[in-house]
Formats: sequence, C-alpha cells, structure tokens
Amino acid sequence: MVLMTPLFVILCPAIAAALILASRNRPNIREGWTIAASLATFLLVLSMAPEILKGETIKCILFQPMFKNIYIGFNVDAFGQIFAITTSSLWILVSIYSIGYMRALKEHAQTRYYFAFCLAIFGAIGVALSANLLTMFLFYEIITVSTYPLVIHEQTPEALRAGHKSFAYLITAGAFLLFVIMTLYYFTGTTDFTAGGIHALGSAPKLIVIVLFFCFLLGFMKAAWMPFHSWLPSAMIAPTPVSALLHAVAVVKAGVFGIVRLVCYVYGVDLMHELNLWLILAIIASFTMIVGSFFAITQDDLKKRLAYSTISQLSYIILGAALLTPNGIRGAMLQIPFHGYMKITLFLCAGAIMVATGKRKISEMAGIGKAMPITMLAFSVAALGMVGIPPVAGFIGKFYLCMGAWAVPSPYGMIFLAVILISSLLDVIYFFPIIYTAFFKKPEGEISGSGEVKIKEAPRLMVIPLAITAIFSIIFFVYPNMFYIFDLAKMAIGDIFGGI
Repeated sequence: MVLMTPLFVILCPAIAAALILASRNRPNIREGWTIAASLATFLLVLSMAPEILKGETIKCILFQPMFKNIYIGFNVDAFGQIFAITTSSLWILVSIYSIGYMRALKEHAQTRYYFAFCLAIFGAIGVALSANLLTMFLFYEIITVSTYPLVIHEQTPEALRAGHKSFAYLITAGAFLLFVIMTLYYFTGTTDFTAGGIHALGSAPKLIVIVLFFCFLLGFMKAAWMPFHSWLPSAMIAPTPVSALLHAVAVVKAGVFGIVRLVCYVYGVDLMHELNLWLILAIIASFTMIVGSFFAITQDDLKKRLAYSTISQLSYIILGAALLTPNGIRGAMLQIPFHGYMKITLFLCAGAIMVATGKRKISEMAGIGKAMPITMLAFSVAALGMVGIPPVAGFIGKFYLCMGAWAVPSPYGMIFLAVILISSLLDVIYFFPIIYTAFFKKPEGEISGSGEVKIKEAPRLMVIPLAITAIFSIIFFVYPNMFYIFDLAKMAIGDIFGGI
C-alpha cells in the first residue's frame, strides 16, 4: 500500500477530472467530485509523512524505457512532501471557494473550469512527488497546458491576449527545461534528484555546467523572476480562484520548487559555491524582491498589486535557497506552505470583495472593512504575515531567512540581510494603505451598509474558506509543525547537508 500511495495520490485529481466531464449536466455531483478528490488527495499525501519521517523510501516507477537510469516515476522525500501537503490542503479550500464564486457570478463553462483546475492540481502534485527531472518536466507541462483555459476563462480579447502571453512564456520555458534535462543526462547519465546534488555534474566542463544553470533558470520561468515576470500580472484577468491557483497553490510555486530542487538536489551546495552560482542567483532574487515591491506600490488594481507582491515574495524563497546555509534553505522550504496560506487568503479576499461590491480598485474600497469585517480582518492577518509580523506564520519564514543571511560571510551576508529587511519595509508600504483605506477612510456613498444600497459579506462558501486560511496562517505561527511541515523541513536540511 505504502509504495503505491504516490500513484493513488496522482490518480485522485486525474480520475476526478474525468468524472467532472461525465457529470457536466449535474452541477452538484460535478462539484462533489472536486471536493471528494481534494479531500482524498490530502489524506493520502498526509499519510506518507510519518513514513518519510521514519526514514522510509517511498518509490513508485510507472514506466522505464530501454535507456539506463531513465524512467517516469515518483520518489517521495521530505521536501517534496512539503509542497504536496501545501498543494493538496489548499485545493480543498479553493474548491469550496470556487463553488461559491462561480455560482454567485453565474459563470459560464463551469465544467471546463473544474476540469482544468483538477488537471492543474494533477500537474502540481506530480511535480512535488517526481523522482527525477524528466518526470517533473512532464507534470510541469501539464500545469502549463491546463492553466491556459483557466486564464482565458472570460474569453474576452483581453483574457485571450493574457492567455496567449502566459502560454508563450511557459511553453518557451518548457523547451529550455527539456533541452537542459537532455544535456544533463548526456554529461551525468542521470536526471534523478539527489540530496546534496548529482556528484557526476562536478566532473563536467565548468562552462557547460554554468550555461546549464542559466538554462535551468529559464526553464523554471514559472517562478516569475525578473525580467521574465510580465506574464503573471497579465494573467490576473482570470477568475479569482484561478489567481489563487497561479500564486499560492500550483503554478508559480512549482517554479520556485523547481529552483530549490535545482540548487539542493541537482547542483548541490558545494558546486554552487565553487562556481559562485549562488551569488548570481541571490542577486537575481534580490533584484526581483525590491523591484517587484516597487511595482506593487504603484498598482491601484487590488489583484495586480497582489500579483506584483507574489513576484517579490517568491524571490524570498529563491534567495533562501541561494544563500546555501541551513537556515536559509530551511526558511525557503517553510515559506512554501506559509506563503501559500497567506497569499491564498489575500486573493480569496480580493475575490470576495469583487463579488460583493463589484470593486477592483483599492481607491474605491474606502470603509469596506465595516461592511465586510470578516473578509478584511482575514486580509489584514495575511498582510501582516506577508510583512513578517507575528503572530502570523510569515514571521517564522522570514526569521530563518534572516538567520540564513546572517550566516553568510561578510560582506554578502549583510547585503542580503539588508535586502530582506528593505523588501519587508516595502511590503508595509503597499499592504498597509489597503488596510487603512478599508477600516479608517470615510466610505463614499452607501458602502458601509446603511441606506438603500446594502453591501455585506460574500456568500458563505467564499467567506468560510478565506477565514480558515487566515486562521491557519496564525496556527502555523503557534505550531509550525502542523501537518509535519517543520519536521519535514528539518529532515530535508539534514539530507542536504549530510546530517545537520
């Protein structure tokens, strides 16, 4: 049973996608399959964590051609478990939210929406559990293809342009990734993820290894590092649950997950140090963190401000991995689930505001906190966490990132510590005005709920999930080992650094 669990995990969203198509004319049943699959996926993923923490190996090979060390399969390790738990747990809440959102707006093509959403989760879980780069590539491209119909859901000229743009970026990234995987196999004879890196890669010509690294980064363009980021804000034309999928659950998280895999499980700490690739990656991440924040400050559209925030915040994870210190990498791994819960809260709140009021611009939201207190309190909790203020989980991730930067020899350690702190200050500048506008600015017209026009909270199926994600953002601060997250990160660090 244990050895087949990864296969069962993958099959849950795949089978649900087929059942959704079969139930296209029966909405309650169709959406029931989504909820059932999300619950089953999460429980199966979570069931593997105790085995992994015992040191058990859970490996499942699906297909092995005639080439040596080439196969399609899964190998569940501690780091992959963190991403799988994040994706599967958030899928439950986004599925419930989607039902309220799609019904409230009476959206068209709902069957296509739920079908494509299942396939995107199928791809993300596959990426998390992949045993090697080849398997990761296949599921990585499933994410690319499945999110296209989600981005163009509205089928307006603007939505189509955004969909074409994001698809062009991500397909190009896939081409780079396939090329670099084949080249890596040529020089090393393997594409397997190995804690501490693939040792044979160190014997390849140094110039080749450096070029491959940059090609890998282009292959993981889903991480939206600058200057390859513009597809992400454009994709905000998609329905809000899709934006949550893009930013918190599957797409960009798959990109940063891939970069951490690259640093820790393909190149390894020693080779990254030897070739100074860590410094290049840290500079890219730092640039993205700061510039992304400045872009966020200029946005009046709430979803676009959150999109640029994501671009900046994801690079915290990249920077943590680039620092090559145990605490830096631990901070990067912890930020994957913690950022996921906080960011999804922000997007779910943005969707609730849009459904309840029709407003998308921050400047139009004066006094909205009095009319939608649960939504805006949840937003405030998540915003505090993104800044790194306790008692929200974002503080823990940023604390370890700061400790990781502190451990880097001077002057670089001080520089990257300053980058983290400056970026956090910029987070305050673009998040706190939203909270101030919502709670302290005098409402215009009847937004407060008095008079003829009464604005109230969005439907319960939307408000309950966003309240839960906000509560969990606090629970992770109090108990960071919820869902075994902290222990899994500790185990992953021990594997990477040889028992630390």
